[in-house]
Amino acid sequence: MEFFKDPKINFVGKMKIAFSLSATLVIVSAVLMLIHGGPRLGIDFTGGSVLQVKIDPAPQVQDIRSALEGRGYEGVQVTDFGSADEFLITFPLSGVDTETGDDAQHLLNDLREGLPGATIELRREESVGPKIGGELRTAAGNSIVAALGLIVLYITFRFVFRYGIAAIMALVHDVTLTLGVFSLLNFEISLSIIAAFLTIIGYSLNDTIVVFDRIRENMKLRRKESYRNVINRSINECLSRTLLTSLTTFFVAATLYVMGGPVIHDFAFALTFGVLVGTYSSIFIASPILVWWNERQKVDKKRRALDM
Repeated sequence: MEFFKDPKINFVGKMKIAFSLSATLVIVSAVLMLIHGGPRLGIDFTGGSVLQVKIDPAPQVQDIRSALEGRGYEGVQVTDFGSADEFLITFPLSGVDTETGDDAQHLLNDLREGLPGATIELRREESVGPKIGGELRTAAGNSIVAALGLIVLYITFRFVFRYGIAAIMALVHDVTLTLGVFSLLNFEISLSIIAAFLTIIGYSLNDTIVVFDRIRENMKLRRKESYRNVINRSINECLSRTLLTSLTTFFVAATLYVMGGPVIHDFAFALTFGVLVGTYSSIFIASPILVWWNERQKVDKKRRALDM
């Protein structure tokens, strides 16, 4: 199945516009993260507890937050969870031994005092100690760095070094924009979101490698064509495959986001947004970087020749 029959879209010709747009978005994402003091880390990485409670009659979110803050709970977060009478309460460590569940019990007792007459039922509790949170934070960072490093080695071995650099720049672009959106929307980073980021990296990389394979084939078959034309032709030849794969993945991820419920809401959002930026970067970032690299090398060779 093909969306386009022999497309001749000048993607490389839009290289400067795409680079400028991407650079602007990356800078905006970095500024957003700086403003918010970095991505908002979940209790998986900082330590703390999450309680899912059912309250009858259902109060307003602000009423729950006020009741807890009035009893000394700083940094507590309260959100609706699925239905009008269910809430998710997230709070950091308070110095009490979180792993024994004391923090959670103290909070429930204080909440009952702050909402007299309300029936509060504990539906779910998750707690992470500070030591485990620190270990998970280190492991998550190491996993992403290791993944990027192995990707460079793999692509360098399969293609050449500049292909690996182009792929990594596209992946960094995708993850940075996703982090920027998470900072803008004040979504927290949890272990499931790290899994989503690694999924985005794998998805975007697969799409990029398909285009790189076609570029390598066309380099051998069309030696008389210019480097720009070969890159442009390769992107166009893979365009139908790219769009079919991207749309299929996007619709599945979007369906999970809309219908999957609050438990996987942030995870599905990360995948949905990641598919969009991953498809964009495969077409407008990774392959055009090869063109920029090639033309830069030609300019350097001419400059060295003139200097001699």
